[in-house]
Amino acid sequence: MLKFYDFVLSHLTEIARQTFEHIGLTLVALAIAIIIGLPLGILLTKYRKISNVVLGGVGIIQTIPSIALLGFLLPFLGIGPTPAIVALFLYALLPIVRNTFTGIKEVEPSVTEAAKGMGMSYMQILRKVELPLAIPVIFAGIRTATVINVGVATLCALIASGGLGQFIFRGIALNNMNMILAGAIPAAILALFFDFVLSILQKYINQVIKPLLIFSSVIIFVIIPFLFIPSFFAHSFRAGFTAEFMERSDGYPGLKQHYAISMDTVELDPGLMYQALRKKKG
Repeated sequence: MLKFYDFVLSHLTEIARQTFEHIGLTLVALAIAIIIGLPLGILLTKYRKISNVVLGGVGIIQTIPSIALLGFLLPFLGIGPTPAIVALFLYALLPIVRNTFTGIKEVEPSVTEAAKGMGMSYMQILRKVELPLAIPVIFAGIRTATVINVGVATLCALIASGGLGQFIFRGIALNNMNMILAGAIPAAILALFFDFVLSILQKYINQVIKPLLIFSSVIIFVIIPFLFIPSFFAHSFRAGFTAEFMERSDGYPGLKQHYAISMDTVELDPGLMYQALRKKKG
């Protein structure tokens, strides 16, 4: 344990940076999934004939291994946070869409009939009756999607998107348990923390629903452009290395020490990159 504490203290800045990257990937993908998943789930309650097809299609995505999905996205979206956010969004979509559909569908028909009898329109019934009654079920889906995203985001380090998976894959490559724990423990704590915070919000969801919608809108229209628009204009040289090369003394640390080389680096999996280039050429 002393060696683990020493490792954490010596890499505290890097762990903090990776943690913020991990949180960013998770929240951005979750916000997009909420913005798209909620209206889609509501739409399915109106057109129930296609609900099984749509839910089945979204459910198929959950069966695709994360590595395979990331490898599939690389030829089209390149490396970095963009394919990672798309993959996390797809994994978060099922629990949000399914719980929205189920929550509204399970509202007692007698309640909606009474609302119709009072002269309410479809949108009034949806906004004032169905959604308030379905919110606990919908929010449970959002909690599930959040925990899924925190876990899957660790694998996104393989495509140079950052996050706590970097230390995990470095540790696996070097057989360094302290390094693995330095990535795995914060990731587990993040999942528990988000689940705990959302469990508290769920109790007061009717009071905080508007601030949550505003927060999601800020992420969609402010944070996402801030993250991605600069990358369209940046042409600086970036070096892509394997996780093992980034930590070994005869790898990148040795280059920095002996040759005073400092580069903008990203970590990526060479196997995924090879498959991506082969698909793109094909």
